[in-house]
Amino acid sequence: MSRAYNFAAGPAALPEAVLKTAQEELLEWRQAGASIVELSHRGPEFLQVAAEAEADLRRLLAVPDDYAVLFLAGGATTQQALIALNFAAPGQKADYVVTGHWGKTALKQVKPYVDSNVAASGEGDGFRSIPARAGWRLSEDAAYVHITANETIHGIEFRPGWGGKADNDAIPDVGEVPLFADFSSSIASEPLDVSRYGLIYGGAQKNLGPVGVSVLIVRRDLLERAGQPRADIFNYASHLKAESMLNTPPSYNWYLAGLVFKWMLAEGGVEEFARRSQEKSRLLYATIDGSGGFYRNDVDPSVRSRMNVPFFLHDEALNDRFLADAREAGLISLKGHKVLGGMRASIYNAMPVEGVRALAAFMQDFQKRYG
Repeated sequence: MSRAYNFAAGPAALPEAVLKTAQEELLEWRQAGASIVELSHRGPEFLQVAAEAEADLRRLLAVPDDYAVLFLAGGATTQQALIALNFAAPGQKADYVVTGHWGKTALKQVKPYVDSNVAASGEGDGFRSIPARAGWRLSEDAAYVHITANETIHGIEFRPGWGGKADNDAIPDVGEVPLFADFSSSIASEPLDVSRYGLIYGGAQKNLGPVGVSVLIVRRDLLERAGQPRADIFNYASHLKAESMLNTPPSYNWYLAGLVFKWMLAEGGVEEFARRSQEKSRLLYATIDGSGGFYRNDVDPSVRSRMNVPFFLHDEALNDRFLADAREAGLISLKGHKVLGGMRASIYNAMPVEGVRALAAFMQDFQKRYG
C-alpha cells in the first residue's frame, strides 16, 4: 500500500525524503557503528547533529545573533508554564490575547504563577476572528504580551489586515513590552521578522519535526530576568549555558528535526514554503467557498489560517461517510478536533500541493455524489 496524504494536525506528516534518510541511517549513523539514538548526547557524533540543527534553523528563520535558540523536551504546553516562571517577577502581570483553544490553554498554564490579564479575546464570536488591536486592554507594566500566531483547532491566524488593519503588517504592535508568540503550527511557513518578538516557541510536531521536542527562540537580554523561584531544570538560562543538554535531551527527535531543517533549506527555504502555502490554502478555501453551502468555513476570511482549515458539511449525517470515502481515496486524518467537530485539513510544509489537489478533487466528487 502506498503512503496516504496525511492531513493530521499533529503529530503531523513528515517529509517523505526525511523519513527515507532516517530509515537509511537508523541502524548506523555515518559509519559511527551505531544509530544516533544509541549514541551519547555528549559524544562528538550527536554534538555534530545538534550544532548542524541549530545552524540550519538559524539560517532558515534568519535568527539574529542576539537571540538564543534552545531545543527542549516536551511540547508547547510545557513551555507555556515555563515562560511565566522565567520572565515574570512575582506579582507581575502578563497580558494574553486569546484567539482560540490554544490561547486558552496558554492562559491556563500560567495562572498558578502570574496575575494574567486577558487583554483581548475572540471567544465571544466563537473564535471566528481576531479582536482589533485598538480594543486590546494592555497592562502598562506587563512582563510580556502573549499571542498564538496560528490557532490549530479554530483555524485562526494573524494575517496582514487582521482586525481591520489598513496596512500589511501581521504582527501586533505592543510597544516596549516584549511580544511572546506560540508559533507551533505556522513556524517556517513564511519569512518571519524574529526581531519583532521577544520570544518565539513551538512544538516541533507540525512544521519542524516529530513530537517530543520544542524549539524556543528568545532575545538573550530577556534571559537576564530573575523571574520566579524555580528548579534549575526549569531555568532557560541554565539550558542555554548547557547548550540544551542540561539533562539528557530527546536526541532522536532533535536529530529528525535537524533533517527537516535541511530538507526545507534544500526545497527553497521559507520563501518557497510561503508560496506553496498560499497555493494550497487558496485552493482548499476556494473549494469550500465554491460549494454553494455544501461545505462551509466560519472564519473571517481576513484571518483564515494557511496551515489548518476546519470545515463542516451541510449535513452532519454525512460526516462518517465523508471520512470513510476519503480514507479509501488515500486521504487520512481529516476528522475535526473534538472541541469544534466537523472536518479539518492541516496542510503544513510537508503536505505537497498534489495532496491538496487530491483533497479538493475528492471534495468536489463527494458533493456530486451526495449533494
